[in-house]
Amino acid sequence: MTTDRLVFVDLETTGANPALDRITEIGVVEVDQSGVATHWSTLVNPEQPIPAFIQSLTGISNEMVRKAPTFAELATSLHERLEGALFIAHNARFDYGFLRNAFEQLGLSFKPDVLCTVKLSRALFPDEHRHNLDTLVARHQLKADTRHRALADADLLWQLWQKLRSNLPSETFDAALRSLLQRPSLPSHLPTNSIDHIPDTPGVYLFYGENDIPLYVGKSVRLRQRVLSHFNADHKEYKEMRLSQQLHRIEIRETAGEIGALLLEARLIKDLQPVHNRLLRRQGDLCAWQLRENEQGHIMPVLTHASEQDFGRAERLFGLFSGKRKADTALRALAESHQLCLVQLGLERRSGPLKPCFNWQLKRCNGVCVGKESESFHRARLEAALAKLRVETWPYAGAIGLIEPGADRTDVHVVNNWCFLGSAHSEDEVHDLLEQSPSRPAFDLDTYKILHRALANKQLSVRLLQRQHD
Repeated sequence: MTTDRLVFVDLETTGANPALDRITEIGVVEVDQSGVATHWSTLVNPEQPIPAFIQSLTGISNEMVRKAPTFAELATSLHERLEGALFIAHNARFDYGFLRNAFEQLGLSFKPDVLCTVKLSRALFPDEHRHNLDTLVARHQLKADTRHRALADADLLWQLWQKLRSNLPSETFDAALRSLLQRPSLPSHLPTNSIDHIPDTPGVYLFYGENDIPLYVGKSVRLRQRVLSHFNADHKEYKEMRLSQQLHRIEIRETAGEIGALLLEARLIKDLQPVHNRLLRRQGDLCAWQLRENEQGHIMPVLTHASEQDFGRAERLFGLFSGKRKADTALRALAESHQLCLVQLGLERRSGPLKPCFNWQLKRCNGVCVGKESESFHRARLEAALAKLRVETWPYAGAIGLIEPGADRTDVHVVNNWCFLGSAHSEDEVHDLLEQSPSRPAFDLDTYKILHRALANKQLSVRLLQRQHD
């Protein structure tokens, strides 16, 4: 296999985030098609301080880069040096990501073919477990002068290339190159065949790290496209770069359509608590306002919790909140926007008979607390204000099956009291889900929103499976 001009590249930076950190040193070993190597390096003024621990690691101090050129001053000549060559680096997504981001900030497009020497080593020596640069130096007896300086590390990669070229059969080496260069650029710890069987169908994908630690759960109606998009974006987003650096394994769970993917994603995130998922994690103290009559016969909102009663069957619930503080804040905001009385809402204690609430003094209450408004009229205004927050009572007599047809499968999503019990593909599976479900499944806010939207839009056909008394 013939190769174009090669550039072995290593960078030193102020940190690991390409959006926030900057390059401090660039080392390039440029090899032409005849095998002649040219070494080039430069310090770079990052225009920001270098953290002390980075200075200790690389030996590059703030004083050393103070009079060095900025990246903007180097960009045009560096771009010309790298353009059209096969870009080779160790953990290449890091170096490529920093350079591509830096070039793009200056309006320069940088999209070379990229080869990662970590993945090359994995492809050629699949029985070896370690492929970091120090390990490769020892394994292949490379000559290391100074580690963690850009040109020295770039030269080690050139040495590695020559060793592999001379010590391995050419067909073995070329086959590995062809395989790696024809594939999308994957995270270095991910086996090269990991994406081969990912379908472009609806479903959920799970990213696992070292020791099978759950990193991230996502969903899509086109799984393959969505999974690959993570790897195309990580040069810009720090979160995506960190995710790629940690990723070791991908698991795929197909569904018939989008509703099934949404429901499964919400459940798996609650169950697995992945490191990089934030928004859909389990709510610790789900609560809502419920209109109840107190001892004096007044109707007022009382905070109730999902752990105390079945939110799927409860009536007169309003708002779903992840804790008391958020519930109080929402009710106070409602009081101010609708001129409601804080005393009547239970948010403020009356200091004496007919003593006004604080909102009355601010002219934000219509005066039910001082007899200026009837309690019945205030109650009617309260219920009208709460209407948009109403939690709908489960509208069926028992469990239902939401039937979602797909291209080559049909899923029956078994649901009761707004709780997702699972998806089935046969009558036996439906029966098992109903039999195995707890007497009162945990009410989940995200699942409620998904199901409420699906039922309101009449996206799926519904089949009654079991009446409540069965």
